[in-house]
Amino acid sequence: MNTGVKRQSNMKIITFNANGIRSAAKKGFFEWLKTENADVVCLQETKAQEHQLQDALFRPDGYHCYYYDARCRKGYSGVAIYSKQKPNHIITGLGWSVADDEGRYIQADFTNISVASLYLPSGTSGDHRQVLKYEFLDQLTEVLKKFDREQRRIILCGDWNIAHKQIDLKNWRANQNKTGFLPEERAWMDHLFGPLGYIDAFREVDKNPDRYTWWSNRANARANNVGWRIDYQVVSQGLRQSVKESRIYTEQLFSDHAPLIVEYAAFW
Repeated sequence: MNTGVKRQSNMKIITFNANGIRSAAKKGFFEWLKTENADVVCLQETKAQEHQLQDALFRPDGYHCYYYDARCRKGYSGVAIYSKQKPNHIITGLGWSVADDEGRYIQADFTNISVASLYLPSGTSGDHRQVLKYEFLDQLTEVLKKFDREQRRIILCGDWNIAHKQIDLKNWRANQNKTGFLPEERAWMDHLFGPLGYIDAFREVDKNPDRYTWWSNRANARANNVGWRIDYQVVSQGLRQSVKESRIYTEQLFSDHAPLIVEYAAFW
């Protein structure tokens, strides 16, 4: 029976660490993106300045495109958001040096929702960077609390550079003392998905093991699926029931990361 009411389709959001957007483009990322028909695309590690991305390829048809580049040096970090609907407002940076000088945060505000692309520091290049990573997490905690006070409905997409639980990486025993799976980092994630009240959208709908978004380029890690799940879509508590489907796209290799795709009940 035709009720005359148009069924509203899901809202599809993709997050992807490109490890160089120009490199990912050469590997077919933008051709694949056309087939996905996503509403919002969040990118991390663009590794380019916007003036280097003048080719129309980097502004896909049908999208409003926003880049936030690293100011500290060229060819480093950088985030972006593509959106079919024009945002009401774009926010870049978080207000502290590592986030802003290194181009690690961009947020698109719409009428009913905010979507952000976030790239957390990794800590792999030395103890000083691990200290910066902990400081970043402490400062991010205050931002997340502010979002909660404002009752902001937000989806924080990106490479968080932390595997939360044992199920989130293949060789967890061997990595307990390595950045990305340190007890302090995992405790922060416990706090994020506990007292802070945020939700791991992927795990809301997929509880299965061997679901990874990043693989080392060494020792055939990807071929053997020896990976880590460090890319997330983290949503505010009020969006929990909106998460409908999730998948990790692994059929093609665009980067050492794979795109994470989540579908939500439509917000607009």
